[in-house]
Amino acid sequence: MKIIGIDAINIRLGGGITHLKEIIAHFPEDHCLEVEKIVIWASKNTLHQIPNKSYVVKIHHPFFEKSLIYRVYYQIFKLSKSIRYHNCNLLFVPGGTFWGSFSPIVSMSQNLLPFEFNELKRYNFLQALKLLILRFTQSITFRKSKAVIFLTDYASKTVLSGLKNLQADTTIIPHGISKRFYAEPRIQRGVEEISEINPFRVLYVSIIDMYKHQWNVVEAISILRKKGYHIVLNLVGPLYPLAFKKLNKSIEQFDPEKKFVNYFGSVDYNVINKLYLESDIGIFASTCENMPIILMEKMASGLPIACSNKGPMPEILLGGGVYFDPEEPMTIATAVEKLYLSNNLRQTLSMKSFEISKQFSWEKTSLDTFQFLSRYS
Repeated sequence: MKIIGIDAINIRLGGGITHLKEIIAHFPEDHCLEVEKIVIWASKNTLHQIPNKSYVVKIHHPFFEKSLIYRVYYQIFKLSKSIRYHNCNLLFVPGGTFWGSFSPIVSMSQNLLPFEFNELKRYNFLQALKLLILRFTQSITFRKSKAVIFLTDYASKTVLSGLKNLQADTTIIPHGISKRFYAEPRIQRGVEEISEINPFRVLYVSIIDMYKHQWNVVEAISILRKKGYHIVLNLVGPLYPLAFKKLNKSIEQFDPEKKFVNYFGSVDYNVINKLYLESDIGIFASTCENMPIILMEKMASGLPIACSNKGPMPEILLGGGVYFDPEEPMTIATAVEKLYLSNNLRQTLSMKSFEISKQFSWEKTSLDTFQFLSRYS
């Protein structure tokens, strides 16, 4: 029987924790994987969110609560010893960076931003430098891995194009979608039912960041408002200060009286599915994603979707949405207008994307992941 270790020391937020939590919660106990134990090294907050299972051993160290320097020190000088002490046959590195000497390891690519130079140009020097350092450390980890897991075909091609002669095996294992997001597509209301009192609600859930282009969406909605359409934009998500400044500038220019743009900040992940149910369409205007989880959640929620035509978005949404160029506000406006004017189109696309979303499940993700890890342990 095998023991698999997981280095989650630097997995502290968002999608990384969701992925770890879900693959543990859906561990395929009914399959003969010969995995008797999973040992996880992580911070208190991360470990708190991991289900307590008989086959899970949680390891914590005070350094995990301190700065990156302390965490890197632990990974270099202490982690490999601890892995061997717990008799692990393999270490899984879902964060993509491993500083230790233990072998074999299987790593995972979950952050595509460091590998897309066009996106790095959107940031100031310091932030771009941090991303380039992350690219360097992940590249080293991928090269010393027995295998690397990618989330989409697009991400695989993007990363591998910059890692010539990578010896590691590779595979694609997409994330799943939580069952609580699934909701049968609703009957779409006609244009005659939309009014200033009961406007058309466009929802964009995502961090306010340089590659998310919320400011272009604001301008696009203002174009439609000038045409007389009763439409509002609801923005939800945490913020990156430089991008938030750009968003506020756009709001001041296109909605100075705060009539149609609402920014709600961060919202508890457990209530996001309710926001989807209260909206008419979802919009996703990112130019850089490894795997767009938020887009997938909107698909499962039965929302008609206007979507970026960049990155892996067409690979995930396929024919289930109306596409636009996220850097061209007029194309965003055109896509949203199509959905606004046709309840039949909204109905058709929401049903199509809902069906597509069913191929993504955490049960399958967990099974595929641990089957793949078992192969190298």
